[in-house]
Amino acid sequence: MLILSEMAGAAKELGEAILINPNYREEIAQALREALEMPEEEQIRRNQIMQNRLKRYNVTRWATDIINELINVTRREESVFANLITPPKRAELLQRYHHASPRLVFLDYDGTLVSYTRRPSLANPSEELLKILRSLGEKGKNSVILISGRRKSELENWFGMFEWKMLKPLAADWKPKIIPILEGYADRFPGSSVEEKEYSVVWHYRGADPEQGKLAAMELTDDLHRFTANIDLQVLQGQKNIEVRNTGINKGTAAAYWLSNENYGFVMGIGDDLTDEDLFTALPADAYSIRVGIGRTQARLSLRTPKEVIQLLGHLVREDEGTAA
Repeated sequence: MLILSEMAGAAKELGEAILINPNYREEIAQALREALEMPEEEQIRRNQIMQNRLKRYNVTRWATDIINELINVTRREESVFANLITPPKRAELLQRYHHASPRLVFLDYDGTLVSYTRRPSLANPSEELLKILRSLGEKGKNSVILISGRRKSELENWFGMFEWKMLKPLAADWKPKIIPILEGYADRFPGSSVEEKEYSVVWHYRGADPEQGKLAAMELTDDLHRFTANIDLQVLQGQKNIEVRNTGINKGTAAAYWLSNENYGFVMGIGDDLTDEDLFTALPADAYSIRVGIGRTQARLSLRTPKEVIQLLGHLVREDEGTAA
């Protein structure tokens, strides 16, 4: 009977093997015992499945799959970047912005206004970003809304000059049940970590081995879905992270609250991951919904990087100042 490290690449293809974490002696001993005590017919059944799979998935098929995936990536990029904000599209956006009143702008933070870092605490806003946000916020026509899953303390530290608003009180009594599960994964996968926020908890795996992190994220998501089946919680996959939070609280809910307060002449929302899709779908049909990076999205437009987002916001500032290029 095959005993295989869960960190080996073959573990993805040979799921019938007994998978172990080689860093834990007790787990290895338990696997050896399981293999020795396994009935012969079960051993034959598992080995036959693995052998048949290896015969079908030979080197030719493996190479073909790689080539096809590369082609698909290129096609996805072409599809996404077909919606890039080109100079003509930017000119149209700026013209709408210039003539509209009032205006509403929703902004995500991580991956949108700043690039991701291996440690979230290092993703500080630049002086340029703070200056731009301050300039936009000072215009009477503008409502600039920063919607983020960051801790309140972090946001107050960085953006204390702006008003903080919490839309509804949330419960956090479920966290002691969830945090040990995430900490277990952080212990098993070096480079990953757990972040506890006021009303959510997040397992980050940006610093972990890419392949192992991806597999662990799938495994953790399944575990959390089973565990939270009868609890009023939702499990969300972000950019290299898994977040658990209260059900019904998302960026779309926040956007709907602000949109109900006023009849805005210009609405724009910018974000970069799955949590921002709720925002995009909540925006009016004529709003400027903008996805940062590559990926399937409900957004109408896209930008490549946070740097391009800062440049676009800078154009809005110059439009207000009457110095747009």
